[in-house]
Amino acid sequence: MKEKDKLKIAEKNILRNSFKPKSYVSIKGYDFSQGLNYSKILDSFSTSGFQASNFSKAVEIIKEMRKQKCTIFLGYTSNMVTSGLRDVFRYLAEKKLVDVIVTTAGGIEEDIIKCFDDFILGDFNADGANLRQKGINRTGNIFVPNDRYIKFEKFFIPFLEELNKESNVNSTTEITKRLGEKINNKSSIYYWCYKNNIPVFCPALTDGSMGDMIYFFKHKHPELKIDIADDIKKLNDIAITSKKTGLIILGSGVIKHHICNANMFRNGADYAVYLNNSQEFDGSDAGARPEEAISWGKILPKAKHIKVFGDATILFPLIVAKTFIEN
Repeated sequence: MKEKDKLKIAEKNILRNSFKPKSYVSIKGYDFSQGLNYSKILDSFSTSGFQASNFSKAVEIIKEMRKQKCTIFLGYTSNMVTSGLRDVFRYLAEKKLVDVIVTTAGGIEEDIIKCFDDFILGDFNADGANLRQKGINRTGNIFVPNDRYIKFEKFFIPFLEELNKESNVNSTTEITKRLGEKINNKSSIYYWCYKNNIPVFCPALTDGSMGDMIYFFKHKHPELKIDIADDIKKLNDIAITSKKTGLIILGSGVIKHHICNANMFRNGADYAVYLNNSQEFDGSDAGARPEEAISWGKILPKAKHIKVFGDATILFPLIVAKTFIEN
């Protein structure tokens, strides 16, 4: 092949003509020469691309959930209550800005524990053996001294005894409600859930310190029963009877599936926002994107939905600022 012909082939492939859309969004970031405006910085995410633009779509969807007066299901994993997001969730419960909460055992007990004493900022690289010797548990870069759990035990065992005297069969929603009433502390998420009648579902109640305490308690009180059947009826009934539903799911695992599965009973949610870093290549529900949920009837085919990849401790306070606070 002649050099001239090679050049023509290369030019044809490299300098290929582009399709020209009639309308499009131009990629632009925030112009700091216009001064510092944090709200406008977040607004600029819509044209920044990548996860910044997914963040903006999440904001739009949650705003519409609220405008449409959806029943809002909020789900979060326990590590988020370990972090400072606990205070964000408490605000949402206090102002009655969400209608249903689904979380894990740690998402309940750690809220109660923080009413007794603080968690401490630590280090991701802290030596595990050294921490163990000092009686310090580590969640990421957050230290939880073991005496926090001792304080919780002194609270929770008498609570179980009191609960068991009144009724030896309880649902997790009833237990969480009573915990919120008993702790009587305005810094608690579940105190405000109790005050504002927001049901809290915990499908994995025994997977944490509460489960340890229930194990010991059960040896002395074999009559104790926890009724998850009552919970699933309550949760599914809420989904079925809601005119419209909106899902805000932070993290994955059981809380994500529990909310989505409840909405399958109404043929799917109207709006959905996922925020997690889980991947879908292994077929896990944790990593499944909204499109997969549509195939199961958990989200409606015409629903507005988005998955944002990122750290909830960074992104969720910003989402709340743009959707529940800012007009």
